[in-house]
Amino acid sequence: MLISEFSKVSGLSRDTIRFYVQLGLFKPARGVRGGRNAYQEFTQDDLKAAKTVRAGQSLGLSLKDIAQLESERRERGIGNERRLEILHKQLKLLEQRKAKLDQATAFVAAKIGWLSAGGTGSRPAFGSFECRDDG
Repeated sequence: MLISEFSKVSGLSRDTIRFYVQLGLFKPARGVRGGRNAYQEFTQDDLKAAKTVRAGQSLGLSLKDIAQLESERRERGIGNERRLEILHKQLKLLEQRKAKLDQATAFVAAKIGWLSAGGTGSRPAFGSFECRDDG
């Protein structure tokens, strides 16, 4: 399928698709149409990669990490042991982000409470809400 159809099927914009091709996330074949500048033809494997990219992004993976994993998947496949390794690592990162968000949320809530009370009492200091990494 050409980029226009791939865009409709994948839900990605053409610019995003071109960017992902540059990153190596998609590996479209060069078709026979288009003359010297042959059109890119996307396959079901590219569609599978698009789903992988979206899933990876929703889990908080960077595009660099996703590209590396997609390359690994295409070259030799990813077994359950490797999937578990990836997911354990990502779970730890997400838990760290959550702890930081919880601390930021607590600060904002305290600041709202302080401001709602007319700014009386101890002023919340963001430093007292900082999340410390234990690893």
